[in-house]
Amino acid sequence: MIFFSYTFSIMLKKILFFLFISVVVFSQNEKQQWVDSTYAAMTVDEKIGQLFMVATYTNKSESHLNEIEKLVTDYKIGGLIFFQGGPLAQVKATNRLQSKAKLPLFVGIDAEWGLAMRLDSTPKYPWNMTLGAIRDLKLIEKTGFQIAEQAKRMGIHFTFGPVVDINTNPNNPIIGTRSYGEDKYNVAQKGVAFIKGLQGNGIFANAKHFPGHGDTASDSHKSLPTITFSKERIEEIELYPYRELIKNGLASVMVAHLDVPSLESNKGYPSSISKSIVTDLLIDQMGFEGLIFTDALNMKGASNFKSSGDIDLAAFLAGNDILLFSENVPLAIKKIKKAFQKKTITEERLAHSVKKILAYKYSAGLHTFNPISTDNLNLDLYTDNYKKHIADLYKNAITTLKNENEIIPINFNENQHIAYIKLGDSDHDAFFGCIDDYAKKVTYFDESSINDFKLQKDTFTKVIIGYHKIDNAWKNHNFSNSQLNLIKEIAAEKETILTLFTKPYSLLNSATYLGNVKAIVLAYQNNNEAQTAAAEVLFGAISSKGHLPVSIEGIADVNFGIATYAKNTLGFGTPLEVGMNESVLAEIDPIIEEAIRKQYTPGAQILVAKSGKIVFQKSYGYHTFNNNRKVENTDLYDVASLTKILGTLPVLMQLYDEGKFTLETKLKTLLPQFANTDKANLKVIDILSHQARLYPWIPFYKTTLDAFGKPDAKFYRSAYLEEFPTQVADNLFLVKDYEKTMLQEIGESELLSSKKYKYSDLAFFLMKAYIEKETGKTLDELAYTHFYKKMGATRITYNPLQKFSAYEIPPTEEDNYFRYQKIQGFVHDMGAAMQGGVGGHAGLFANAEDVAKMMQLYLQKGKYGDQTYFSEKTFNDFNTCYFCPKDNRRGVGFDKPQLGESGPTCGCVPMTSFGHTGFTGTMAWADPENELIYIFLSNRTYPHATTNDLSRANIREDIQAVIYKSLQ
Repeated sequence: MIFFSYTFSIMLKKILFFLFISVVVFSQNEKQQWVDSTYAAMTVDEKIGQLFMVATYTNKSESHLNEIEKLVTDYKIGGLIFFQGGPLAQVKATNRLQSKAKLPLFVGIDAEWGLAMRLDSTPKYPWNMTLGAIRDLKLIEKTGFQIAEQAKRMGIHFTFGPVVDINTNPNNPIIGTRSYGEDKYNVAQKGVAFIKGLQGNGIFANAKHFPGHGDTASDSHKSLPTITFSKERIEEIELYPYRELIKNGLASVMVAHLDVPSLESNKGYPSSISKSIVTDLLIDQMGFEGLIFTDALNMKGASNFKSSGDIDLAAFLAGNDILLFSENVPLAIKKIKKAFQKKTITEERLAHSVKKILAYKYSAGLHTFNPISTDNLNLDLYTDNYKKHIADLYKNAITTLKNENEIIPINFNENQHIAYIKLGDSDHDAFFGCIDDYAKKVTYFDESSINDFKLQKDTFTKVIIGYHKIDNAWKNHNFSNSQLNLIKEIAAEKETILTLFTKPYSLLNSATYLGNVKAIVLAYQNNNEAQTAAAEVLFGAISSKGHLPVSIEGIADVNFGIATYAKNTLGFGTPLEVGMNESVLAEIDPIIEEAIRKQYTPGAQILVAKSGKIVFQKSYGYHTFNNNRKVENTDLYDVASLTKILGTLPVLMQLYDEGKFTLETKLKTLLPQFANTDKANLKVIDILSHQARLYPWIPFYKTTLDAFGKPDAKFYRSAYLEEFPTQVADNLFLVKDYEKTMLQEIGESELLSSKKYKYSDLAFFLMKAYIEKETGKTLDELAYTHFYKKMGATRITYNPLQKFSAYEIPPTEEDNYFRYQKIQGFVHDMGAAMQGGVGGHAGLFANAEDVAKMMQLYLQKGKYGDQTYFSEKTFNDFNTCYFCPKDNRRGVGFDKPQLGESGPTCGCVPMTSFGHTGFTGTMAWADPENELIYIFLSNRTYPHATTNDLSRANIREDIQAVIYKSLQ
C-alpha cells in the first residue's frame, strides 16, 4: 500500500509537470504564431512605424492630440510616451489613440518615483537616492509592485525605470538623487529588487542610462557629456548593475547620449547611435535579449550631432529597437524606409526589432485591446495602501550620521525646553508640529528671528535645526556660508541636533562647520512623510535604520549609518499606518457633538492609540456651558476613579514586584491597626477585586458639617494654619490628621453580609495607607518620581493648581452641599479632597495623552521607554479576572469587560482588555490583543453631578464601538 502511494505520487508529479510544460509550450507557440502572422500581414511602412514611441502630453491643446492621432493613423507608430498631465486626461487620450491604432500601442511613462514624476494626483514615491538608504530590499520590491499596479490601472506597459546609474560625481547635474547611490552593489541590489516587483506585477522595467550616466558633469538634455574612464573601469563599475539586472530577467534598457571614447572610437559619437556600444557591447558581449530604447532623440546630446531623421536612422542601425521621442517621425520613417530599400537595413534586421516589439506587445496583452475604465480612477490610484507604504519607506530611510553621547533619542522631561530653528526656504510644518507633539515645549525661530533666539538662548536646553529645501531632485540644496556659520555658532554653545530635509550632497564642504553639532540626521527629502519620520527618530518613536548611499568627505563614508533605538514610548501616527479607517473614526465627532448639544457634558477629550501610536486626539466643546473657554488637548480633567489604576495601582504593583506582599496577604499584615477589626483577614486579592465585603462608600464629609450643613468651624478654617493644614478647596482647610479618623471610620464600618462583587472606594483608601506606611513617602510623590517624571508625563498630577493655571482645568461642579463654591482644580471627590487632594481612589488630574502613556505602560506589561517599571508577571497577575465564573468581572484593581449585557464597555472588546471608568465622566481602556487604547475625559458633573445622562446614553461605549468598527 505504501509502495502504491509513493508510485502514484511520482506519477502525479510527472503528469502535472508535463501539463505545465505543455501549457508553457502552447502559450509560447500561440505567441509566436501571432507574432509571425501579424508581421507577415504588415507593410514596410507599418513595420517601420512600430519602431517609434512618440511624446504625448495631456496638458496641451487639442491640436497636439490631433497631431499624435495623425501619427497613429497615417504612420502606424508603435507607441506613446506620456509626459505632463493628469490621470483622467491620460486615460481618455490613451483610449482615444488606441481606438485609432491598427495595432494596439505601447504606452510608456517616466515613473522613476512613481507616476507622480509626470502626472498630478498620483502617489509620489521617494527618489532613488532615498530608496538607496533603505536596507530592507523587500520594501524596494514592494515599491516596484505598487508602481506596476498603478501603471496597469492607467493602461501603461513600460515605466522607464529604474535608473541604475552609479552616481560617483556629486556635481552630476542630471542624475544625482535619481540614482540609488555610488556603491555599485547597493545600486544593483536595489535595481534588482525594483524590477522584481515591477515585472512580477506585469509591467516592463527599463534600466537606464546605458552604459552609465552617473559620473558626468554635464546634462545630456543640453549637450553631449563625455565619459573619460577606461573600458576596464566601465566594465567594473558602470556595467555591473546592468549585468545583475539582465541575470534577473530585465525587460528593456535605455541607451544614453554619451561620448565614451574608450568604447567608441569615433570622436564625439553619442553612445545611443554607437554600434560598438549598443550591438557589440550590450547585445553581443552582455547577452541582452530584451528591448533596447534610445534615450529621447530630441535631447541635445543626440540632436546636436545629427539632424532629425538622420539621428533616428543612425540609432536603428546601431542596434536600438525603439526610437524614443523622435523630433520628426514622418521624416525619420522616410529615411529608414529609404535605407531599407537600399539594403542598408536588411529585412532580417527590421524583423529582429519589429518581431521583438510584437512579442512584447503580446506579453502585455496588446494582441487585443479593451478600453481602460475611468470609474473610480483617482481612488484606485491613491489608496491607503500606497500612502502607508510611502510613509514606511521614509521611516526606513532616515539616516543618523552623528549621535554624540546618544543624544538621540531625546529623553524628554518637564525641565526640557527646546528651540527649533528653521533654515531653508521650504515647508517645515509637519516636522515642527511633530516635535512639538513630543516635547510639548518648543519655541520656533527662523532666519529672520535669529536675534530673538540669541536673546533667549540661555533658557533652552537643546536646539533642533531643521534644514528645509524644496522637494525637487534637480534644485540646488547647498547651505549658504551664513547658514553654516550660524550652525557653528549655535552648536558651540548649545546641544544641537541638525536635521536635513535635503539631498545628502547638501553636506558637502560643511564638515569644518559642524564639528560641535551633537547629532546629524538625514531625511533626504522635504515632505510630510519625511518630516514625520525624522521627528519620530529624534524622539525614539522609531529607530534610525538608513545607511548613507553616497560618501560625504569629513562627515561619513558610503553605507555608513548609526542605528538609534526606539524608546518603546507612545508616539504619533495616522490611522492608516496602524490599519484603522480614518473615515470610520470620523463617526466619533457626531456622537460627542450630540452629547454636548444635549448638555450631557460641556466638553470632552477623546484619544485613540493603536500599536504605540496616537492616531486620534481631539477636544470638543467648552469648559462650561457658558462657552467661554474651548477645551484644548493640553487641558487637565479630574479623572476621578481612573486614579485607582493611574496612581495607586502602579505603585502597588512595584511593591508587589519587590515581594512586599502577595495577593493572599491579609489586611492586618499590610496595616496592623486593622488587626483587631473584622477586616483583619481580608485578602489583597479580594480587596482589589471588590469582593471583600467592604461598604461601597462612606460620606466622610457629612460628619464635618454643622447643623446647617456647612463646614463646621471645629474642623475647618478659611486659611492655612499649622493645625489646619489640609486644603480641600479655595479658602477651606481641614484639621490636621483627619485622614486617620477616616481610616478609623473604615475600620469601624460594617462588612456586607455576603462575599460577592460590590464596587468599593474604600479598597483604595486602604491601599494608599499601606503604600505610604510601607515606603514612608506620600502617594503623589511616589507616582511622580517613580512613573510620571521618568515617562515624560508632564500633564498628570495631583493638586494641579500647584503647577498649572485654573484656566487649563475644566471645573467639575458647583458644589452646594459641602464646599459651597465652584470646584476647579481641586478634586471633586469629597473623600480625596479631605486627604489634601491625594486619594488612593481619586485625586489625579490629567490630559488624555498622559493617561494614554500610563495605559501604554500597561499594554507593554511594565515597560516604557528604556525602563522596566515592573515585571510582566506582575502585570499579568493584576490583569487576571480570578472570579469571572462567579459573576465578578474585576481584575486586581483593573476593571474588565462585562460578563453579561451591561457594563463599562461597548461589549465588543476582548476579555484580555482592561481599564476603568470615573464618576466625572471619564474612561481609560486598553486592549492587548489589538494594541489599542481609548481615553475619554469629560466633566459631565458640571454644573451638577446628580444626573448622569452621559452614562445613560452610552456615549463612551458608543464611541468605543466606532473605534472597533474602524479596525481594518
